[in-house]
Amino acid sequence: MSLIVLGTLALDTVKTPFGKRTEMLGGSAVHFSMSARLFTGVNLVAVVGKDFPARHIDFLRRKKVVTSSVIVAEGKTFRWEGEYRGDLNSALTLNTRLGVLSAFNPVVASHQRKIKNVFLANIDPDLQQRLLTYLHAPRLIGVDSMNFWIEHKRASLLKLLKKAHIYVANDQEARSLTGEHNLIKAARGLSAFGPAMVLIKKGEHGVLFYAQKLIFSLPAYPTDKVIDPTGAGDTFAGGLMGYLASTKKLDEAALKRAILYGTVAASFNVEAFGLERTARLSRADLDRRLARFRRCVSFWKS
Repeated sequence: MSLIVLGTLALDTVKTPFGKRTEMLGGSAVHFSMSARLFTGVNLVAVVGKDFPARHIDFLRRKKVVTSSVIVAEGKTFRWEGEYRGDLNSALTLNTRLGVLSAFNPVVASHQRKIKNVFLANIDPDLQQRLLTYLHAPRLIGVDSMNFWIEHKRASLLKLLKKAHIYVANDQEARSLTGEHNLIKAARGLSAFGPAMVLIKKGEHGVLFYAQKLIFSLPAYPTDKVIDPTGAGDTFAGGLMGYLASTKKLDEAALKRAILYGTVAASFNVEAFGLERTARLSRADLDRRLARFRRCVSFWKS
């Protein structure tokens, strides 16, 4: 089955100790799509300005990402500029220009309204809520957010979480939204808001999955090549949701494999700037690295 993702299409300027790239193709929905496309059809809902390079839309279409619900509006495309220092675990935001994103009203083509798998990537929770009104009885709803929305639109986010099946948050966001420092308690608190499944991303320390009958923790893939972490969380979510959209059963085995794929996809993302690595990624690449990862984390023969 295919999936639909709402998020940002952006032009990113990123500086790390390994160099700088200016106005790269980026945004939450794009990084998500680069891994999700390896498992299922991806339909992208976003907005760009008239200044958005046509080659970027052509690139997405070559990657089999459906862009019929990408709006081209009068004005400037959303831009983000950030810098990573030290251990590269978090970015210092230097500049954010919302452009056409500030007046974005998502639309969904009629042929996309019956898509059963949806991911609401990091964007205003009111827009996330609005997208759901277009869709007919989704099978699986995944939600991502950020501290800005937790602080400024908490009520809207909590209303949205009542409809979510999976909530993806980093450790800071989980603690901020629940007031719990312990991540197990934080995950339990997030689940109480509505989503039956919670994934807490811990950066280089991996991910924690929480559901009422399953708690599952996985380390990050061990790599010494970290160039640019921008979009790693979105790439993780794409691998996770892409795999789940391709499966018929959402059982324990499927969930664990989806988390493995998401973790491995994110490990490729950090190895180069922007989409330089994930744009070339194949399912075979993922499977080879997943096999190595399983040997790293297994303590007995299966």
